[in-house]
Amino acid sequence: MEFLLPDIGEGTAEGEIVKWYVGPGDAVTEEQDFVEVMTDKATVMIPCPVSGVVGDLLFKEGDVVPVHTAIATFTKVTGGKLAGAHGAAAKASHTAHAEGQVAGHAGGNGAASAPAATALLDEPQARVLATPATRKHARHIGVDIKRLRGTGPHGRITRDDVEKARGGNGGQAVKSAPAPASSPAKAPAKAAPVAARATPAPAVKPAAPKAAPKPVTAAAPLAPLAEGEVEERVPLRGVRRKISEFLSHSKRTAAHYTYVEEVDVTDLVQLRERLKPLAEARGARMTFTAFIVKAATLALRAHPKINAAMDDAKGEIVYKKYFNIGIAADTEQGLMVPVLKGADRRSLLDIARELNRLGEGARSGTLAPDDLQGGTFTITNAGHIGGLLATPILNYPEAAIMGVHKIKRRPWIKDGHIVQRDIMYLSISLDHRVIDGADAARFMNDVVKYLEDPQLFILEGI
Repeated sequence: MEFLLPDIGEGTAEGEIVKWYVGPGDAVTEEQDFVEVMTDKATVMIPCPVSGVVGDLLFKEGDVVPVHTAIATFTKVTGGKLAGAHGAAAKASHTAHAEGQVAGHAGGNGAASAPAATALLDEPQARVLATPATRKHARHIGVDIKRLRGTGPHGRITRDDVEKARGGNGGQAVKSAPAPASSPAKAPAKAAPVAARATPAPAVKPAAPKAAPKPVTAAAPLAPLAEGEVEERVPLRGVRRKISEFLSHSKRTAAHYTYVEEVDVTDLVQLRERLKPLAEARGARMTFTAFIVKAATLALRAHPKINAAMDDAKGEIVYKKYFNIGIAADTEQGLMVPVLKGADRRSLLDIARELNRLGEGARSGTLAPDDLQGGTFTITNAGHIGGLLATPILNYPEAAIMGVHKIKRRPWIKDGHIVQRDIMYLSISLDHRVIDGADAARFMNDVVKYLEDPQLFILEGI
């Protein structure tokens, strides 16, 4: 019996095998973690489709595999039939995907309502219904998900069930046992044909992306070199491979140019300090990025040529009449760009809440695939790290990306006098095939106007 790589998401043609969680000869149960796969949109955990014994793993970690290609075989199946379970499993997968998105949004806005308590089972269940994101969260906080009685549809265990098991039910948490080490994957690149080919596995749509392996970063230094070693070679795979492919394509394709402005944000700094405690009392952390997103959105609404993308396949410029702002995030998994949807319809406080949710999800690897798609304009902010100025690479096919840089106290001439002011550089990289320099300048003038005089936000109903 063969297990085919399922269709992980709309428009996905292939996936990279990031990590196997099983090995040849392992006894597995239905829905346990099986393989981690990365697409161009997200990294997801694919669960085991049946209970049985693993035969061969047909690809090794780092291989890129087309959708609907056999990736593993089973030598024995002791529970579940792929053919009979296909429709029900696909339906359950769709429900799980929707549940993951709702849970994420409700958590960010503090508006979720949950059942009063989660019932505990005396004996662990052999099989549980739960999304990959819920399973990961349970493992992270040390809750044995097999001892919970789910309150979701068809007995599905929700994130609220896990949370209540940790702190509710009389304060008695259900602690899980340490996870057993998985067998290493020793798979040939290609396996011998299998005599009986089973019905293809159900299309599993993930509820949330799974964190990819950590790249080598300043926070995770290289291992010490052995005596005589002068270099170390690391395979280009996972998130780093996707970043390499994506940014190389953007740089080769778009006609990049950059426009720079400097902004006196002294009044904005003072306003943020006044609003921080008020925002925290309402469940939001007020960052400079929230103000910048609002200023950029107002400017995009006034200059729609900037809110555009190039469709090279059709030879068309696409002017978008919705405003979804991508926020580049520096995470342990690598560069991610979660998308704040409908920025033009959100208040400043709502933008702050959504930025908090997206930032936490990006760092923990629990964002839904939909959170990483649909952007129309991107903002990248490295000001908290440092650096005077940078020229970001476009988030292709978007036609513009704005860089936000460090705020520095500098001498400044105001009303004929030299005074100390908080000054920040803004840069915007654009696709010259789509946007002329004059249009970029007018757009940036509006962004600067809002950031230098944030009281103007009041006129926009904020």
